[in-house]
Amino acid sequence: MKSLIIASFVSPQLPYSSSSTGCYHASLRALKHNRAIRSQSSYAIHNIGRFKRTFLLSRKHNASIVASAVSEQPVGPGDTSPQRSLPNALNAFYRFSRPHTVIGTALSIVSVSLLAVQNLSDFSPVFFIGVMEAIVASFFMNIYIVGLNQLSDIEIDKVNKPYLPLASGEYSVKTGVLIVSSFALMSFWLGWIVGSWPLFWALFVSFVLGTAYSINIPMLRWKRFALVAAMCIVAVRAIIVQIAFYLHIQTFVYGRLVVFPKPVIFATGFMSFFSVVIALFKDIPDIVGDKIFGIQSFTVRLGQKRVFWICILLLEVAYGAAILVGASSPFLWSRCITIFGHVILGLILWRRAKSTDLESKSAITSFYMFIWQLFYAEYLLIPLVR
Repeated sequence: MKSLIIASFVSPQLPYSSSSTGCYHASLRALKHNRAIRSQSSYAIHNIGRFKRTFLLSRKHNASIVASAVSEQPVGPGDTSPQRSLPNALNAFYRFSRPHTVIGTALSIVSVSLLAVQNLSDFSPVFFIGVMEAIVASFFMNIYIVGLNQLSDIEIDKVNKPYLPLASGEYSVKTGVLIVSSFALMSFWLGWIVGSWPLFWALFVSFVLGTAYSINIPMLRWKRFALVAAMCIVAVRAIIVQIAFYLHIQTFVYGRLVVFPKPVIFATGFMSFFSVVIALFKDIPDIVGDKIFGIQSFTVRLGQKRVFWICILLLEVAYGAAILVGASSPFLWSRCITIFGHVILGLILWRRAKSTDLESKSAITSFYMFIWQLFYAEYLLIPLVR
């Protein structure tokens, strides 16, 4: 009975069932094998394609990092993870603050403050507190000045300095306004609570000149006029920094009478030359954007090469004058340091200038940062002029 029931479901071609079944299983195995091969091939092709895309993206990312390092531009916002957000924000603020100007301001305050020191007992906690108050308040004002300049020059900086946060779009205009307003208020608040009139007036005059230099309203934006722009920079870097911060330590911290010794006069005169050089040289790398937007800098009027060598000549004259001042010192140690220090700086400057390619923007920009390094070095020498 069981065999009859089974036989009722078998194909009528019973004699061929064994052979057909064998062929069917063989075909099925071949089909599965072919599918497996196609699946593996597809998987391999997919992985190779994905590897190629990853490799190309990696090369592109590495290339962007190298380009950013060379041009001082930030790497694109590819990584927005929380672990990277803080470093990215700090990097953007670092570029926004124009750190070479911050370092110059801090060094100049320390150097000039040392000119008021008459003996070792003057190195008291009061002295260091007074110096720190001046540095912090000036740092806040420095951020306001350079930030306002960037807010006023967004379109120009897209050509001249596209790595700056406002020009690159990392900061919105609203963010920039919030930062500069906050730092200006903090600077005046600190200057007021300290109670030092030389410090407060240094901040106030810097605020006025920095605003008039940059802000784009009628009768202002003095940076459009080469001579007025240079006078603004000289007034702040050469006169206010030397005189006001010296008086802050001399009269407010030490409570002494107003006296301007030889080192203070020398610092003011020397930095007048240096400030003129900075005012002239800073526009050399920016000639393209300045021409487009009608900024009549000396570089636009006279050309890059002529302004470059005018700057070198002014600095060499300043170093020559410093050597004569050092030779007149009654102290042997001061004569030796001042003379040899300025001879070495003058020779380094001349050698570097002769080897600079004036057709290369990157070379000119690098030389401009070298000028700032000479600026820092001078403030290391100024306290030793006696």
